[in-house]
Amino acid sequence: MSTIIAGHVQLQEDIERARRALVDAGFDPDRVSGFYVSQPGQHDSTPIGGDHLLSPGAKETPEGVVKGVATGGAVGVAIGAATAPVTGPLGPIVGGLVGGHVGSLFSFSKMKEAGEPEEGGTGENRVPPRLTGMLVAVAFDDAGMEGKAVDILRQIGAQRIERAQGNIVDGDWADFDPTSRPDVIA
Repeated sequence: MSTIIAGHVQLQEDIERARRALVDAGFDPDRVSGFYVSQPGQHDSTPIGGDHLLSPGAKETPEGVVKGVATGGAVGVAIGAATAPVTGPLGPIVGGLVGGHVGSLFSFSKMKEAGEPEEGGTGENRVPPRLTGMLVAVAFDDAGMEGKAVDILRQIGAQRIERAQGNIVDGDWADFDPTSRPDVIA
């Protein structure tokens, strides 16, 4: 694995300018990559499409809904049983169904706000995702080349410059993960 420095640019022409500037500065042309990063959720990373099998931040949802349905159902059955002399044998059944539904809706009040960490979690929701748009990247093995790569990307107007580890081969960042959290350095 090599060090990769990447930056977001506005236009395809910016990628070509960056490629020329990086090669002129001594970087290997086969280790320079330029491509478009699509919007979060549209990377087709899972067998059913999308980026994640479960939405980040929704890990506790199934457990919360089950608790809400169970609690609401139990309360509904108890109320329905208490009203059985008036409502008949359907009272506990209807009470349980209505209580379960109300309980499942109550579980939504336990949902987190955007950016709020998981219970006992690491707070990974707080790191903003990689930006959509054109990305130009260069890989190198000599640590002394990092400053040069950052300077060149700044000179061509790159924004949100990030550092990563990976492999660029024949102009393709082979192990690029669009869903990974970027290590923004400039």
